Amino acid sequence: MSLLTSLLQASTRFQQAMDNRAPRTDVPARKSNEGAATGEPQSSTDDRFTPSQWQERNSASQKTRQLPLTQYKQTVAQDLSYVRETLRHKLAEYNVHPATALSVSKTEQGSIQLDGKIPDQVRERIQQDLNNNRGFGEALSRLSVTEPTLHFMDNALKLNQAYGVNNSLLDSLLSENQQFNGLQDVIHRYDSLRRTATPAETGITAQQRYAFSLNTRA
Repeated sequence: MSLLTSLLQASTRFQQAMDNRAPRTDVPARKSNEGAATGEPQSSTDDRFTPSQWQERNSASQKTRQLPLTQYKQTVAQDLSYVRETLRHKLAEYNVHPATALSVSKTEQGSIQLDGKIPDQVRERIQQDLNNNRGFGEALSRLSVTEPTLHFMDNALKLNQAYGVNNSLLDSLLSENQQFNGLQDVIHRYDSLRRTATPAETGITAQQRYAFSLNTRA
């Protein structure tokens, strides 16, 4: 074997050894596979999770956590207590059983309407008394807008806490500035939104008329 042949064979074996040691470029890096398995965002260009989406979700969650629902309930409770006690006094005044179920609402003309299993003559007298009670009428009018709004927010928060479900309609009712999240502010936004939102989102339809119930289960 000549010296030239020996050098060529040695060069070939060296090149083959170097090729075997070079990393394969047709196999994805393990780190990329691990990131895909976890479902975590890999970069700002990840199609599944974008910074704007994370920011929006965090912002909505922050607004919801700061919602002063207890304060709202305390405000509405004053009208609830007044209406409830007025009806109870009327039952006692006309010698009607205190556990008698009553429903009081307002007609389209704005007058108070009383429904319940009581004699018609007694029902009409109580109804007349209630229509002459300006404070009662005003409290009932306030409850017709505050209680449905409070009921919607309470249900939305319970679903959020129990299942982590965010309600987009509730998020749209709240301002980033808590100064503008007073009960009347939220009520105004809810009343405006429910005119265009579906009944499934708000839990109430425009055709439903508010009625306060006494001695009946919700």
